[in-house]
Amino acid sequence: MPIQQPSNQIKLTNVSIVRLKKGGKRFEIACYKNKVQEWRNGVETNLDDVLQISNVFMNVSKGEVAKSNDLQKAFGTSTVDDVVKEILKKGEVQVAEKERDHDLASLRKEIATIVAEKCVDPATQRPYPVGMIEKAMAEAGVSVKAGKNAKSQVAETLRLIQGHSTLPIQRARMRVRVVLPAAEGDRLQEQLRALAETVEKEDKGESWETVMLIEPSQIRAINDLLQKECKGKGRVETLTFAATADNN
Repeated sequence: MPIQQPSNQIKLTNVSIVRLKKGGKRFEIACYKNKVQEWRNGVETNLDDVLQISNVFMNVSKGEVAKSNDLQKAFGTSTVDDVVKEILKKGEVQVAEKERDHDLASLRKEIATIVAEKCVDPATQRPYPVGMIEKAMAEAGVSVKAGKNAKSQVAETLRLIQGHSTLPIQRARMRVRVVLPAAEGDRLQEQLRALAETVEKEDKGESWETVMLIEPSQIRAINDLLQKECKGKGRVETLTFAATADNN
């Protein structure tokens, strides 16, 4: 039976279809792009701002609305909002192949951009252009995962580039300042120097201060050392998150 709403004439240009198979039938809802993830993350709470059409369909593109008795059998309720919420929670977002390819390309570019921001050429300590990172990703066989955000894929991407591409690369160093009482500095300076890749400056007066380039993973070791040995009398400050050495 054709529906009596414009929904049977929708153009699927800006629609995300969420599909859930239940009770031997397929149920779909038509949502605004990006709103499904916002709903799942708790950012969006208003169903009217998530749904393009406030209805449950057997097939969105054909405009086939699900019957109330089908909803009742499958979901134990015929209340549309309740059914919609379950589909939003458990359903699978349908993505067209062309759109999926575009999204993966954008995600790949975003990962490459983050790697370029966080990493350098070990010989020059200078960052690479994003395009070179993308080529190294392809050479290393990096497979971008659509279900994970870019930031969470950076560490694995870097590991693969380092192990399976010809591009020399390392994490950029963090520039940190460590400040201690003078007596504590005398006692701990060798341990702190051992955690640094480069000591750029040391000053000693009423307090002992050093500026160092370190691998990002060493920040925890420095914090642990100060906490254990200085009992709150020392501090470490991050000056630059992705520092490059001054070779001049």
